[in-house]
Amino acid sequence: MATEANNTLQSICYKRGSLQLLDQRKLPLETSYLDIRDATDAWHAIKDMVVRGAPAIAIAAALSLAVEVFNLEGFDGTSNDAVSYLIMKLEYLVSSRPTAVNLADAATKLKEVVSKAASKASEATSVFQAFIDAAEIMLEDDVASNKAIGSYGASFLRLQLNNFKKISVLTHCNTGSLATAGYGTALGVIRTLHTEKMLERAFCTETRPFNQGSRLTAFELVHDNIPATLIADSGAAALMKDGRVNAVVVGADRVAANGDTANKIGTYSLAILANYHNIPFVVAAPLTSIDLSISSGQEIIIEERSPKELLNTRGGLGEQVAASGISVWNPAFDVTPANLIAGIITEKGVITKTDSDAFDIKDFVHKASKK
Repeated sequence: MATEANNTLQSICYKRGSLQLLDQRKLPLETSYLDIRDATDAWHAIKDMVVRGAPAIAIAAALSLAVEVFNLEGFDGTSNDAVSYLIMKLEYLVSSRPTAVNLADAATKLKEVVSKAASKASEATSVFQAFIDAAEIMLEDDVASNKAIGSYGASFLRLQLNNFKKISVLTHCNTGSLATAGYGTALGVIRTLHTEKMLERAFCTETRPFNQGSRLTAFELVHDNIPATLIADSGAAALMKDGRVNAVVVGADRVAANGDTANKIGTYSLAILANYHNIPFVVAAPLTSIDLSISSGQEIIIEERSPKELLNTRGGLGEQVAASGISVWNPAFDVTPANLIAGIITEKGVITKTDSDAFDIKDFVHKASKK
């Protein structure tokens, strides 16, 4: 099987036994794909930001291991040995980006799949085949999930902003086809608004220091002929004050049980600005981004990136521009408190606040799991 053929950009190109990842570090100036032969290749690709975006990371990790076991020769072991092998590799892959819960969630589900397969068969090949099938289903489901998020998100904003015939939306980082298997989460909402002729303009931040907005989101918006404008991260407040933004839609790397949301550094600032200017601030993310095991954002592990991303141009890949010897603090994410979020858009619907002005995420997930 292969990824769905469409007009959107593809960060993941897969067919059974073969995986290529678009090297997003080189965009928008160069489009090149890296061959991913095994879990080790994927670990480095995820760690080094060849592939990024919580959904894409999870799928790339799963497919890399599917490719590895498909091409594995001479595995001498039982079905239980195959399970041990896969679990070890999955845990290794999860260590590449600890904040994005989608990766850990995918690993947990895949562990359950292979353990169940081992209970029914004694051959290692049966376990490996079960893993491959499950990883491929994750790829298909992500595209369908994103399109559902786009539809629910557009409907939610239509209700929130019913006085507007067309709306302008600000987004942060990259949450489109390059961050998922296809279509996108927050950018998927923008795509749907554009398709339904409800979008006046999309604004994207540059998203310092790795510039995912200027390099990737702007690239996708131009590719899809969506009316769009790039702004400096520091320009968001002035843009909102001028009344040029009607809503802010962002993605998520992890959502706590109370609705606190970890996303790319700078998201929290936008939420505060949106709140001050009475602009709806909305999170768009699949249910796999929700982590019910943590009660609040205080428990979310925040990954720190290389100082070079701030010291050098092009997110650390170019020449040095900062003074030698300066210390650097470079967290990859921040946490937006739930009280600043108007709604959390998922593929099963929108999580809104109860009469007590709090999210009942646990109840929503429980009901969604039965649909």
